[in-house]
Amino acid sequence: MAEIIPNSSNIDPRSGFCKSNSIFYSKRKPNPLPPNESLDVTTFISSRPHHGQIAFIDGATGRELTFTDVWRAVDAISSSLSVDFGIRKGHVILLLTPNSIYFPIVCLAVLSLGAIITTTNPLNTSGEIAKQIADSKPVLAFTIPQLLPKIADSKLPIVILGPDSDLKSSKLRIVTSIEEMMRREPSQSRVKERVNQDDTATLLYSSGTTGASKGVVSSHRNLIAMVQTVVNRFKLDEDKQTFICTVPMFHIYGLVAFATGLIASGSTVVILSKFEMDEMLMAIQKFSANYLPLVPPILVALVNNADAIRKKYDLSSLTSVLSGGAPLSKEVTEGFSEKYPNVTILQGYGLTESTGIGASTDSQEESRRYGTAGLLSPNMEAKIVDPESGEALTVNRTGELWLRGPTIMKG
Repeated sequence: MAEIIPNSSNIDPRSGFCKSNSIFYSKRKPNPLPPNESLDVTTFISSRPHHGQIAFIDGATGRELTFTDVWRAVDAISSSLSVDFGIRKGHVILLLTPNSIYFPIVCLAVLSLGAIITTTNPLNTSGEIAKQIADSKPVLAFTIPQLLPKIADSKLPIVILGPDSDLKSSKLRIVTSIEEMMRREPSQSRVKERVNQDDTATLLYSSGTTGASKGVVSSHRNLIAMVQTVVNRFKLDEDKQTFICTVPMFHIYGLVAFATGLIASGSTVVILSKFEMDEMLMAIQKFSANYLPLVPPILVALVNNADAIRKKYDLSSLTSVLSGGAPLSKEVTEGFSEKYPNVTILQGYGLTESTGIGASTDSQEESRRYGTAGLLSPNMEAKIVDPESGEALTVNRTGELWLRGPTIMKG
């Protein structure tokens, strides 16, 4: 956790840099964090008041889940996991699937028990998935029928994500479907173990910049702090908002924002199973979406094809695009603002190890500081360090970025 901030007279109001300890302090207003140590992220999310009605929409089928539907399903699945399959605190559950409306329900149900979610990229090979299974040691897997061959040799019990199915195999241990679990009446006899904020919540795998993929251990405290960052970044408590989810939910940003964070605000998330430009644009029009997350190449395509896009699609509901993965150039930013003058560009920088956003631009004015990753997130501290000597550097020096705060991983 962050240390006590030193005398403010030592902190440069422009940069947030403190000359007495060489730490950059966030210039954003700190987010309130719950003091109760016995708290899991699912309970935290479900306890936040809001006025939302529709939580998730399947962009392909139009199927809707209200917030009542979501919490009823979370309760039913957590009961089934506990009573029918003996899932307990500390058990690891594998989630192998493209984006779907089932993804957040499984996450919230597993986390409510103090069990641990590990996700993997559906495009990974069977060998890559086998390595992650060997390292993370899951006791149960959720996946879709199309991906069953990738875990055929795991011998894990498997829950099918989708409608009830007659899938039978001597090689695969298919134990039930998620739809069957969702029909279960919540059990009063299930074991409800105490979950603390410092308990492990997720085990996501990241290769960093080089080398083999490594497990990143994040706690309930990390996720709770990031939920607060997501909700407060967009001031989502103030009005009804609709987001298009094209980013993969197995990735940290997709998981903390679209599978957990936004449900705390009452926002509606339209989930697309994969990215296709026309489907994304049609979803904005059909569901009157306000927020669109994307990566720079998609934003460039929106600029280059703006005239054709505006003739074919009504994007008048769109107020913000959220870009991450690489900084946007001045030319791209100004080009987009010229073609879409009513849409604000917001940018973000983050890591699996920082449970998502570490710095961001949260307004059009901030985004016009071209090439920047934005201001440090609330409650976040940073150092710029010489990687050779370990010396902490001052303002306008180039070095390695070190982050510290309530969202930084356990290990």
